[in-house]
Amino acid sequence: MITKDKSQALFEEAQNYIPGGVNSPVRAFKAVGGNPLFIKSAKGAYMYDVDGNAYVDLINSWGPMIFGHADDAVLEAVQKAIPASLSFGAPGASEVEIAALITDLFPSIEKVRMVNSGTEATMSAIRLARGYTGREKMIKFEGCYHGHGDSFLIAAGSGAITMGEPNSPGVTVGTAKDTLTAPYNNLEAVKTLVAANKNEVAAIILEPVAGNMGCVLPHEGYLQGLREICDQEGILLIVDEVMTGFRLAAGGAQEVFDVRADITTLGKIIGGGMPVGAYGGKREIMDYVSPQGPVYQAGTLSGNPISMAAGLAQLNKLKADKDLYNRLAEKTERIEAGIKKNLKELGLNYTTNRIGSMFTLFFTDQHVTNFEEAKACDLTLFGKFFNTMLEEGVYLPPSQFESWFISDALGDKEIDQIISASYKALKNLS
Repeated sequence: MITKDKSQALFEEAQNYIPGGVNSPVRAFKAVGGNPLFIKSAKGAYMYDVDGNAYVDLINSWGPMIFGHADDAVLEAVQKAIPASLSFGAPGASEVEIAALITDLFPSIEKVRMVNSGTEATMSAIRLARGYTGREKMIKFEGCYHGHGDSFLIAAGSGAITMGEPNSPGVTVGTAKDTLTAPYNNLEAVKTLVAANKNEVAAIILEPVAGNMGCVLPHEGYLQGLREICDQEGILLIVDEVMTGFRLAAGGAQEVFDVRADITTLGKIIGGGMPVGAYGGKREIMDYVSPQGPVYQAGTLSGNPISMAAGLAQLNKLKADKDLYNRLAEKTERIEAGIKKNLKELGLNYTTNRIGSMFTLFFTDQHVTNFEEAKACDLTLFGKFFNTMLEEGVYLPPSQFESWFISDALGDKEIDQIISASYKALKNLS
């Protein structure tokens, strides 16, 4: 039985000073019931809360801790960089090194601009696409999350060719009119939108593997179909690899599915856990970015030397470890197989999605291929499952609509614990 006294006290105090007591909404546990845990430290496969409880971590800071927490190589690089100052506000050699490494690993990226978050990367990518094409509209997909930029907080309209509506106060109707929304994995809906907005669409942006409606994979040929539409219509394809970049392969989902973006957004892993993001693409497109081109984007902390040191250490380790992605896939497959075995033994018909080291258990008997199907999940059951897993020492994303992220730090002991905990959690639902 875990104790939560110190976490509870901190949460009560935090609500006096921080909206909702948290600095990011999903941390609030509103989707699963109860109050959030406050984490004191993390190492390898585990996180430790302020009450001294240990948890096998299946969030891994939403993806970047691919080697596990506090990786020695990353920590050493950060410790070496710190004495030289925490920020320059001027160019540093490490920015050039990491840019060269990213362009080497991602064939679609010929030039790259470092920023400070995935949200900043996607906002900048959309502005660049509009500036480069001279068009104003964009197409996004239901259930794909690209950060909290105004253009992305748009709900689908009432029909395939209608404009979206703001789904957050503070987003203007004027912004919404330039954002068109289609169901994920539906090429025909995209074709309809493009035809109804001929020569007005600057970009199509999507997660190549969705991680924010749970882990949802693209249909065979779907990404290639989007690429073909973009080529035919002069539209830029923006592939948001903030989650999938360097997690599914050294060349991201684009390597896995053999498709190339015009602009790619990156984050999370390229900072080794430090705040960082990036956007990059074809040379002629990226040359539209200031100071070389007319599209303005800037940031005092962009290319921060500490973040660059952490990112270089992590990316170099990823590049050198030729078996990493096979190991991650094998570990994730074992977890999925164990959970499926538990489901069968308990007579439960819930479904799973997995690719590489991304995985989701959906509380529905239908295969999930888009956001509407994901929304059919039983969220009450997920909340019960989540809280039992927590009691059993396994920390899941506190939302049905988030992918699990597996780290290489998981060993046989941790995998067995996850599978055993899932049996108890699933049994507890009946």
